[in-house]
Order: sequence, then structure tokens, then C-alpha cells
Amino acid sequence: MAVKAMLELADCLRLNLEAAIKEDADWYNRFMPLSQMIMELVINRSLVRMIQQVIDEDGSVKDSASPALRRSRDQVRILEKKLYQLLDSIIRKDMKEASFLEATNVDGRWCIKSGTNQLTSFKGLLLSSDSGTGSILEPLSAVPLNDELQRTRASVAKAETDVLLVLTEKMQKDLDDIEKVLKNVIQLDVINARATYSISFEGACPDLYLPEDIDGSFSAESSEKKASKAPYAFKREWLLYIPKAYHPLLLQQHRQNLQKAEKDAKNAAAVSAVEQVHPVPIDLFIAQKTRVLVITGPNTGGKTICLKTVGLTAMMGKSGLYVLSSESARLPWFDYILADIGDEQSLSQSLSTFSGHLKQISDIRSQSTNQSLVLLDEVGAGTNPLEGAALGMSLLESFADGGALLTIATTHHGELKSLKYSNGTFENACMEFDEVNLKPTYRILWGIPGRSNAINISEKLGLPGIVISNARELYGAASAEINEVIIDMERFKQDFQELLDEAQLHLMLSRNLHEKLLLAGRKIVEHGSGQRHWKMQEISKAAAVARSTLHKKVRQLRAYLAKPSEPPTANKRKLLTSDQCPTVDNSGNTTASRSLSAVEIRTQSPSVRTELPQVGDTVYVSSLGRKATVLRVDQSKEEIVVQAGNMKLKLKLMDIGT
Repeated sequence: MAVKAMLELADCLRLNLEAAIKEDADWYNRFMPLSQMIMELVINRSLVRMIQQVIDEDGSVKDSASPALRRSRDQVRILEKKLYQLLDSIIRKDMKEASFLEATNVDGRWCIKSGTNQLTSFKGLLLSSDSGTGSILEPLSAVPLNDELQRTRASVAKAETDVLLVLTEKMQKDLDDIEKVLKNVIQLDVINARATYSISFEGACPDLYLPEDIDGSFSAESSEKKASKAPYAFKREWLLYIPKAYHPLLLQQHRQNLQKAEKDAKNAAAVSAVEQVHPVPIDLFIAQKTRVLVITGPNTGGKTICLKTVGLTAMMGKSGLYVLSSESARLPWFDYILADIGDEQSLSQSLSTFSGHLKQISDIRSQSTNQSLVLLDEVGAGTNPLEGAALGMSLLESFADGGALLTIATTHHGELKSLKYSNGTFENACMEFDEVNLKPTYRILWGIPGRSNAINISEKLGLPGIVISNARELYGAASAEINEVIIDMERFKQDFQELLDEAQLHLMLSRNLHEKLLLAGRKIVEHGSGQRHWKMQEISKAAAVARSTLHKKVRQLRAYLAKPSEPPTANKRKLLTSDQCPTVDNSGNTTASRSLSAVEIRTQSPSVRTELPQVGDTVYVSSLGRKATVLRVDQSKEEIVVQAGNMKLKLKLMDIGT
């Protein structure tokens, strides 16, 4: 039944695709390469029909599978009915007060179960006896029927085996095609699972490109063509562009907590509390010239989560998943994603842990290529700060010189922050910290090195002033000045971001107004075109009416002029004056009818006669211009002799009229 369901699914999928392609041939190319894989599925419909005919929905063999199976099962039902009737009659005959007898089935044989220490009047074979539950006896009269029932059941099993053997042999012939269908269905199911997961989290389709295809530059200006809102509007090219990126596991955990809180409708406060702790997205914008990004910031500020978000986003894109970003992300197709990301090392960790850390980094350095993504958490930590900083600087510089396409490292070493100012392939970023509330915001700030907050936090927490003062003196005035510069940079960054957001808002409003203006312009053009079309239709209708009226007048004039009995009189002149003569309009222009100007005013002859007249008839002789009386008619020659006054004339039929 599982094979049948799979084949039916594959067949239905192929039929749906064929129907879609028949309606629109372009669907084949839209689904490539899946459409080719689906169309190549080989489905044996006769096997599906055979399984439907032989196997029931619960997986059992149907009675109609073979005549032998039907006969054997009918025989089993007959024997079971006889045994039930026999045992029922025995129980009724032997039933006494306070006695307990019932029919039961033991290993396929019908027997009678009696109560504890209860004597029975029928003879039988004792199958089991228990002082607590009673005895089970097979009546002697039921033994032959039970034996026959066992033989019939064996024949049923053999008939079922024969049916299944035939079905199995038929399936073996298509085993290769069935296995291919299974592999393709599994592949399609994985694709569907990726799509379902991507849609459930409202992800965005990533724009992956090969690292060597750097000329396919991507800037905020080009991203605006794909999305109406560009979160980062600088016109510069990016190696990696992931706006408003989420860590997928954090977002999934938040949704699970929210669903759990929503199940309890009475606990509205819990739902509100869960909604307020929504994961914070991060903006990942790395320029194409950057090869190493150094992220600094306080502990638990989100540095490691930032690294993991980059790595998971790159892996999700390569796996065919949508990435959890606010819009279409752009990132290179990394051949390897190598990472040393673990829990932050504590001060109590030993040198052996640092050795393991170095071994991991060494393996990464040997495996990385110029198309790899390398993620290092707390590089150079776990040893002497000066040695760790020197080792970290040297290591990152080696990655920048061709050891990897992109390296992202987190650190607390201040020396690593200065690499940006001596090497153009380095970039700094830090995790923002709210000094008022003494907690991280989990936002990433670009181009700004992180600064130490330990002394300020200690002061906020109430450490004695003398201790704070001495700590600042020991830390040094130069470091304090650097921190002040960093504070000013952060404020400038925040002010700039506010202005940028405001500019984005005005840009969006101007785009909306521009679209409305374009729409209004199109409507005006369409309205003008419609008005011109309507005007041309009205003019055409008026012209048609004028032509019809003019033709009618011409026909009336011709009919009037064609009458021979009416000489040109004042009436004809009146018609000519009213219908043919030029007229002068209000502007003084002279107009005349083209149709009537071509009409000649002349007396037309009567129409030619088409049949022979009779003797005594009066006819019109066109050559004389007068009437004559018919004296004789020669039908064979179509000639007549007429009397016109004192003249007798012999004429043809065409020479006379009516």
C-alpha cells in the first residue's frame, strides 16, 4: 500500500505538471530542473490497479484476489458459524444456576471456558485448568469441526501467499523504476520541506553569486529595484549584504515560547512579556574590499550570535533555504564555511584549552581557500594578552593576504582594532551597549571600534569612587581620550542613522507621489484618447446621416426627371435651386453638392419595352418621339408594324418603349 501511495502521488504530480504545461508551455522552464525530473518518472499504472484490486485499505488481501481464496474464506466463515452454534447449544443445555460457561478461542480452536470447580455434563478434552480462573475444554463434538477449520485456515494462508507472490513478482519487474521514483520523491520532499520552512519564517530569497564574479556589483541603489525600502542607502558595493538578519534558532525558540504562552488564554501578561523579548535583528553590510572584519564589544553583547548568524545564513543559502532577512540578501557562494565558535573562555581555563584553540585555528588555516568564510570567536584569547594580541594580529593578516575570501573575528584585544588604519582590507564593528540601563542592545555598529565599559559599569554599580579614580589613572589618560572620541563617534553614528531613516521616509513618500503622478498622467492620456475616439465616432455618424440624406435627395431628383409626361417646369427649377444650386453659409463660403452637380437636366425617354405588344396597342417610337398604333406583330423575328399618323413603319422591339 505504501508503494501504491507513492506511485499514485508521483503519477498525480506528473499529470498536474503536464496539465500546467499544456495550458502554458513556459511552466516547463519555470520548474527546471524539477520539471525534467518529474516528467522522467516512470509509473506502472497497471501495477497500481493490481494493488488496488488485491490489497484492502487496511493492508489485508481482499476476498476477490483469487477464486481459491474466496472459497477458503467462505468455508472458514461457514465452519466458524457451525462451531458457534454447536458451542451455544452445549452451553444452553449445560447451563445451571450459579454456573459460568462461555465460548472462547484458543490457538484458533473454539472451546468452552467454565468457572472454578464447576462440573460440566458434556465430554471434552481438557486444554488447561487453573484454580483461579477455571478450566478450558474442547467438546468432543467440536473436535472434527476445529480440525477442519484449521485445515481451511491453512488453505486461506496458502491462497494469500500465492496472491502476494504474484504481486511481488510483478513488482520485481519494475523494481528499478520504483526505486528511481522513490529517490525522486524523497528529493522533492526535501525541496518541499525547505520551501515550507522558508515560507513559515517569512524568509527572503538570497542572491548568491560566485566570488570570482565580482563585477556583478550590488549596492543599495540596485537593491531598491528589488525592494521598495532600502535599509542602507549608501551607493557602495557589497561583498556581503544581509539586512535585518535573524539567528534562525533564536527566532524559532521565540515563536515556540510565544505559542506556548498563547495556549493559556488567561495569561495575557505572559504573552506580552514574550512579545517584548523578540530577538533583535542585525544588519550585516561588508564592502567588497573588506577581507577581515573585527567585531568588539562587551561580554554577552551578541558578538558570538553575530558570527553564528553569518555562518548559518551562508549555509542556509547554499542549502536552498530562504534566509531570515528583511529583504533579498546578497552573499558569495563560499566553498567552505570554517568556524571556531564556542563558549567564551573563562579565566580559569588552562593552557591546554588555549592549545586546543590554536590547533583548531591551525586546521582552519590549512583548510581555507581564497573562497572560504572563516569565523573566529575570541581570537588570541586564553593566554597572555600581549602574546594573544600579537598572535591574533598576525593570524588575521595572513587571512587577509589570501587565506580566505572573508574572515570575521571577535576579540577584546584593543590592538586588533588598529589594524583597520594600517590595512585597507580590515573593517571594524562593535556591539552597541546601553550605558544608561547597563545592558546590551544587540545592535551592530559599523566602522566604530568597541570600547571598554568595565570602569563605567563598575561606577554605575556603586564601586567606591577612589577605586574608580585610581582605575582610570592606571588605565591612562590617552585611553580615556580615545574612549571620548569613540563616544562622539557613536553619537554621530546615531544622529546619522536618524537622519538616514528620515531621508528613507521622505524618499518613500516621494516615490509614492511619483507613482500617483504617473498614474494620473496615464489616466489623463487615456481620457483624451477616449474623447478623441468618441468625437470621431460622432462625426462618422453625422457624416453617415448626411450621406444617406443626400443619396435620398438624388434618387428623388432622378426619379422626378425620368417622368416623360412632365416637361421641365418651374417645379424642376425649384428642385434644382433648392437641392443643386450652390448655397452661401453664414461665413460667406459657397458650398455645393458634388452628387447633384453631376446630374444633367434633360428629358429622358421612356424605358425600352421587353415584351411583344398586341395588335391595337399603343407604343412609343423613340426615333420619332411620338406614339403609334400596332398594326401587325411578327413573333419569330420580334418585329412589329405600326401606324404613326400617315406613316407605316416596321420596327424592332428595341426601337419602341412603353
